[in-house]
Amino acid sequence: MILFELFYVFFTIGLFTFGGGYAMIPLLQQEITSRGWVDEATVIDFIAVSESTPGPFAINMATFVGNRMAGIPGCICAVVGMVIPSFVIILLVAKFFTGFADNRFVKNVFSYLRPVVLGLISYAALSIITKTVIVYENGTANVSLPAVGMTAVIFLLSKKLKKIHPILLITISAVMGVVIYGFVL
Repeated sequence: MILFELFYVFFTIGLFTFGGGYAMIPLLQQEITSRGWVDEATVIDFIAVSESTPGPFAINMATFVGNRMAGIPGCICAVVGMVIPSFVIILLVAKFFTGFADNRFVKNVFSYLRPVVLGLISYAALSIITKTVIVYENGTANVSLPAVGMTAVIFLLSKKLKKIHPILLITISAVMGVVIYGFVL
């Protein structure tokens, strides 16, 4: 039963998400936490690891959740569920898009989808920020200074050194996280 549910949930996410991996975070977060598969903190951890490891974000998330719920068979069901909608849609678009790419209606649809995708990505970013930067202890909300500091360092590095490779930024982030949260705190 869990294998079918994994397939169905990730098929649905893959089918109804426009705009790539970041745009799917709100739907993904809601679907897997409402089923009790993982908690909010684990979702944030999965997002961080999925973004830091090679491969498409959505496939990495499906792999981690599938593995958590049902091991290797769960990974396979979740990944196949995530991939099938995109695969079919890309095949259809490749076959028919050139015939109606200049259609006014199609252009309008894509122009109206852009703000929606931006909104979903913004929601995902704010959701992650509030869950990693704001820490709740004894019923009160506190700002995590290490998280703010690490975010500021990476932001400044990416702004000042515009040609810095993203892999280097990810590596710096990982080292800072291990040092700060593993040894200092």
